[in-house]
Amino acid sequence: MKKTTPTPQDDSRMAISRKGLWLMVAGLVVLAAGFILLSGGGSKDPAVFNYAMFDFRRLVAAPVVIVAALVVELIGIMGWFKEKKK
Repeated sequence: MKKTTPTPQDDSRMAISRKGLWLMVAGLVVLAAGFILLSGGGSKDPAVFNYAMFDFRRLVAAPVVIVAALVVELIGIMGWFKEKKK
């Protein structure tokens, strides 16, 4: 019996499911929101110190949102969710 190697046309399934793709898109949106939260806090005059860069939003909220987005991306890529079997 002769062995044949599978061609890409033989397997029509995608490596990432539809739910995984939606999770990846959601993770990218949350990641963008985290970087938007991280922005700002500068001053017009570089000789003047601005305490606005040390507020809660930039030190705590933005990094937490960014890490949460990375976790959502990881779940979307790895597929650690239950899919309904038909």
